[in-house]
Amino acid sequence: MRRSIKTGLLFLVLSSIFLQKTNSQEMAFKDSIEHIIEERLRTTVFYKHDQIEVDEESVLKLADALPAFGVFKDTYFSTGIPLNESVNKNTADVLFQISIRQRLTKSRLPFNSFLYLTYTQKSFWNLYAESAPFRDNNYNPSLGIGKYIIRNNILKGAVFLQAEHESNGKSDTESRSWNMISFSAKYYYNLQLSLGYKVWIPFVDGEGNGDLIDYRGIATFTANYITKNRKWWFEGELNPRKGIGNINTTVTASFKVSDSANQYLYARFYNGTGESLIDYNKYSINLRIGFCIKPDFGSIF
Repeated sequence: MRRSIKTGLLFLVLSSIFLQKTNSQEMAFKDSIEHIIEERLRTTVFYKHDQIEVDEESVLKLADALPAFGVFKDTYFSTGIPLNESVNKNTADVLFQISIRQRLTKSRLPFNSFLYLTYTQKSFWNLYAESAPFRDNNYNPSLGIGKYIIRNNILKGAVFLQAEHESNGKSDTESRSWNMISFSAKYYYNLQLSLGYKVWIPFVDGEGNGDLIDYRGIATFTANYITKNRKWWFEGELNPRKGIGNINTTVTASFKVSDSANQYLYARFYNGTGESLIDYNKYSINLRIGFCIKPDFGSIF
């Protein structure tokens, strides 16, 4: 129970931090860019390749003016049920995720790169079971270096090289941990559609999860689409794993409840293995709903 309280407090504290307003200068600069994007969105066709032309110095200035601290991946609180087994108080659960990033430098390192930290925590909470225990907590800190990809004065996207660790903080037979060197890229096809991928070199050191890569694979491929009014945000992720045709699939749909707040109603479908470290080799199909705080669609991370 003590761990449950501490985890809940951490969630509330971090939520309050990244909802703080940026200073007036950053807000003014961001508002001007937002106006340009709003005008351009009116003529964007989601399936057509269409990017905004701007000089490289302006791109770097814009990126460096964004708040150094922010949301990294979706930060959500959701509840759900399995679709491949009976639903009861022991199989229905709560899943929440906290994901933040901190840029440590501006893009003035060699090759106009920048250094950053990220931290993601995913918690599986058997809220409906007796005593409501936490089934698993997965901790994923990383240190990375990133670089904006600018060609012909157009911001194409960015590439990242990260050193990552992930574990569940348990001991003995329930201990799960691994490390990896990952390379990822994000590409802006237009103002409504972005594509990305991530590949990693794994170093599996956990005695209880020596075959983790068979269930987690070594790469993911993602696509993000947002409607012109920015109300709906759809994301799909494919994670091929060992075996022909075996793919872990995640699909999310988010609806923005207010134009003035970064809060979404959230639905998430998962089909595959490796969703949690404790049960990484268990096949699961589940559906979850809740609320989500998302990074900006134009975030370079």
